[in-house]
Amino acid sequence: MKKIYYILPLLCVGSFTASAQYTDKKGNDVTSPLHLLKPDYPMPYEAPKAEQVKAVLDRVFTYLDAETPYEMINKKDGKTFTDTKKLDNSVELKQGSYRLNSYEWGVTYGAMLSVAKSTGDKRYSDYVRNRFSFMGTWIPAVKKALADGKITDKSYPFRGSIEPHALDDCGAICAAMIKAIKTGNASEANLKPTIDVYADFITNKEHRLSDGTLARLRPLKNSLWLDDMYMGIPALAQLSQLTGNKSYLDDAVKQFKQFVPRMFNAQKGIYMHGWIEGMDPHPQFHWARANGWAFLTAVELLDVLPANHPDRPFVLAQFQAHAKGLASYQSGTGFWHQLLDRNDSYLETSATAIYTYCIARGINQGWLDAQAYSPMALLGWNAVSTKVNAKGEVEGTCVGTGMGFDPAFYYYRPVNNYAAHGYGPVLMAGAEIISLVNASKIKINDSAIQYYKD
Repeated sequence: MKKIYYILPLLCVGSFTASAQYTDKKGNDVTSPLHLLKPDYPMPYEAPKAEQVKAVLDRVFTYLDAETPYEMINKKDGKTFTDTKKLDNSVELKQGSYRLNSYEWGVTYGAMLSVAKSTGDKRYSDYVRNRFSFMGTWIPAVKKALADGKITDKSYPFRGSIEPHALDDCGAICAAMIKAIKTGNASEANLKPTIDVYADFITNKEHRLSDGTLARLRPLKNSLWLDDMYMGIPALAQLSQLTGNKSYLDDAVKQFKQFVPRMFNAQKGIYMHGWIEGMDPHPQFHWARANGWAFLTAVELLDVLPANHPDRPFVLAQFQAHAKGLASYQSGTGFWHQLLDRNDSYLETSATAIYTYCIARGINQGWLDAQAYSPMALLGWNAVSTKVNAKGEVEGTCVGTGMGFDPAFYYYRPVNNYAAHGYGPVLMAGAEIISLVNASKIKINDSAIQYYKD
């Protein structure tokens, strides 16, 4: 028993010092303004300046520009190949560290356009223009070589864009292509055939529940993935604008309204990651990045829905309810946890960046109260900025994740600097934070970040 009495005080001291603030031993309550002592924050606690944010984004840009070449090469000697009419099995896409037509890169292209808009830096829009021009040239050439029997390898370039097999192959990249067309950064004539393939898959080929909700047959029959709100809905919304076909927007809104009641925990204010038809009781795991995709989906839908659309109030109210729920789970470091409601799970970068973007976007668009939410968004950005290393790599991002029904699955998912999911969110978060700080008066008052309307 004596050992127990000796150990417990030590544990208590260790727990206290881990969260203790800096103490100035030279001052006291009479001689010093103790309330102004600087706390020992683990991240910057400040109202960032636009140029500080831009410097972080530029590091990411420089890294990504070097790591995502857009070039066809000969497999044997690595020399550049330029003749679109002579494609065969000897030609391949020059490999970088990230795939040019993945859903993660769909997010990144959209984010690059956002940075270009908020900063006026043409390098970011040129990044998108160059790669979409490359795809618009080579995807049709690959399709023709396939049809002519000149390409027979199964792992041919741009296969996901030519023969999509999942929403991951379609939604985010489709939405990004349309945004590039709308902003004059891509040719509609060059990309429309590929966009049509994406649209056909989302509308006609992806598995759906009996009520039309986008679903999958893995890991179990009739699975709803929260991720698929983002993989399907923004593309449908953008397709409605590109084509003028109202049915796309109708489907987008329908999907949103059918995902929410199944997957949103109104008591917690956050979403469960996966839902299986017929599972009872249904375990809930509130995975951070999937909540990010759902949050981002609401933003993308609000960006497109007309002000007088009858379902806009529902989408806006859901966005606001989710923002309120997420606010209650932000950690003192500014990050959110891998499992939102489990504080012993690790702090995750990509989800934190997505939330930062969505909250800042909500403030900038008047969907969220600026005084209530600005400190939350800025704390999120300050945290995220510490995860961009000197090379421009984003650290602390969970790798691609399927659906699980036990906590260990989520707790021990690896993190990796090459997890592509972190880059687009960091860029879009920074872009929206720049817009926020440029349009408002945010400063430290009485040691705390405050937003001022005037």
